[in-house]
Amino acid sequence: MQPHPDQLAALVAIVEHGTFDAAARHLHVTPSAVSQRIRALESAAGRVLVQRTTPCRPTEAGQTLLRLARQTRLLYDEARDALGDSRDDSGGVPLDLAVAVSADSLATWFRPVMSDVATWSGTTLRLHVEDQAHTAALLRRGDVLAAVTSEPTPVQGCVVEPLGVLRYRPVAAPDFAERWRVGRGHDWARMPVVVFNEKDDLQHDLLAGRVGRGGPPPVVHRVPTSDDFREAVRRGLGWGMLPDPQALPDLAEGRVVSLLTRGHVDVRLFWQRWRLDSLALGTLTDVVRAAAREGLRRPPASP
Repeated sequence: MQPHPDQLAALVAIVEHGTFDAAARHLHVTPSAVSQRIRALESAAGRVLVQRTTPCRPTEAGQTLLRLARQTRLLYDEARDALGDSRDDSGGVPLDLAVAVSADSLATWFRPVMSDVATWSGTTLRLHVEDQAHTAALLRRGDVLAAVTSEPTPVQGCVVEPLGVLRYRPVAAPDFAERWRVGRGHDWARMPVVVFNEKDDLQHDLLAGRVGRGGPPPVVHRVPTSDDFREAVRRGLGWGMLPDPQALPDLAEGRVVSLLTRGHVDVRLFWQRWRLDSLALGTLTDVVRAAAREGLRRPPASP
């Protein structure tokens, strides 16, 4: 099959805007025209591509074509940009760069990437915040063109490269640590803990090594933003794993103390991106590499 660009654009618009009507408004066509394009695309593919739910969602086959659609859009946008057509500083169609990144990375070493992209004319950066263990799923669905991930195996159609290591340390407010002290250690089985969300296993993995797989402590607080998670730990709500860019300044200032003298967890991060000959994607990759060199630890040498 050879999908028409208008059909692919309709598929992207439906998924990104949720309904056929909203997609029609975005594309400046009638809802009937959007329906006809999707029916023609589904007829050519021989299967349903869009679940007519609220919001609309792509089927598994639709996700495959969605990746193609977004890749096609990126290359068309770059071609228009190179020809000086349809996009300038005063308006027009921006070049769309969708990237998945974890909240901790976004709050720390990734921030210089935003500073750099801010200088790019006519470019939209769309960040999808997701745990680094789950960002690869967004690549598989075609939701993003690149991702900071802890998954070293490339998604089909992608290339992967190591970025570095983000080190986490178990810390707590000084008063909190003293309150839960038992001898020369702490009461890990009962000490309240702060987690980011239901996908955050850093604290539970550390606990498993201290008290076994007996389940979480009685009190588990959930604070789902990186800066507020850090503040919750500093205010004594519970102990938590803070990344070094946040933990080290707080340790130096006495805002928190380390609960383990040598305890830390190193999370290896990778950059996965579509395998496309795209100038914008290549430039973004260079910027991410530079930020990682400055903000992440070097990965250990292979034996």
